[in-house]
Amino acid sequence: MVSIGIIANPASGKDIRRLVSYATVIDNNEKLNIVKRIVLAAQALGVTDIYFMPDTFCMGLRVEEDLAREKALLAHCHVLDIPMTASQRDTVRAAEEMEALGVGCIVALGGDGTSRAVAKSIVQTPLLPVSTGTNNVYPRMLEGTVAGMAAAAVALSDTPKLTCLRDKRIELYRKGELADIALIDVVISTDMFIGARAIWDAESIRKVIVTRVHPASIGFSAIAGGLCIIRPEEDLGCSVDLSEGGTSVLVPIAAGLIQEVSIKNAEVCHLDTDLTYRMEQNCVAALDGEREITLKQGDELTVRITRKGPWRVDVNKTLEQAQERGLFRK
Repeated sequence: MVSIGIIANPASGKDIRRLVSYATVIDNNEKLNIVKRIVLAAQALGVTDIYFMPDTFCMGLRVEEDLAREKALLAHCHVLDIPMTASQRDTVRAAEEMEALGVGCIVALGGDGTSRAVAKSIVQTPLLPVSTGTNNVYPRMLEGTVAGMAAAAVALSDTPKLTCLRDKRIELYRKGELADIALIDVVISTDMFIGARAIWDAESIRKVIVTRVHPASIGFSAIAGGLCIIRPEEDLGCSVDLSEGGTSVLVPIAAGLIQEVSIKNAEVCHLDTDLTYRMEQNCVAALDGEREITLKQGDELTVRITRKGPWRVDVNKTLEQAQERGLFRK
């Protein structure tokens, strides 16, 4: 048996940033079509079993029914039998179950937040993130057919990690205990409004800690992109303080939304180094764009960037190796 897992987040790409920017909308019907292409490509290369996260749109069941009706389905499809909460917990639990089942690769459709939720519960399973969210620094815009081929190639490989990169992650500690993680950025904001989980207003931001920095990215990780570049493979991160009187930088906060921010200080951080911050006022920590941790004035938050993130599939390298070992030959 050769298996992969598919986690398609029906809520991705539907947050408040759709109202304040010009982001592309990928609706659930298009996600369904992407998943179908992943399944068709993966089974063509030899994947026999595909596991789906249960979701409110019934993505896995629809894919199975549609492809079976078209007589195009060869692989065995399984929707995981886990409680559905219509929250991030579904993604965390599904990824945990897929790793326990020993799938060869997990394909995650969503944005940075979806990939973060998957990363919270996997240790060894390669992750292939496909962009269908709002701010997408971590996942790639990728044709579903190519994603399915790459997932199959990883699942069929005897040495899958040779074509994967062990990513960085940001670990957040409160009172010595691990509170949560982020893959791309942690944003400390004074905007306590919880009606929308997504952070989008740069004026409320006081600090940003990132695992990667590049002017070609979008979102709050791009704040330092006008000053420096830190790549995913580099054992570095960056901490940025924002306040009036600093260096003014234009930042693509969201699709089509360029804002001017004032950077007071930007400091390169080394891995496995603790950075402790004492909150000067009530604030919230947003992880990969979404509010997660409420902090009171005087609270301490310790942040550490490590190389303990997921094994992310390098699609090009994976398919090149697959071609070299004759996977496409019949």
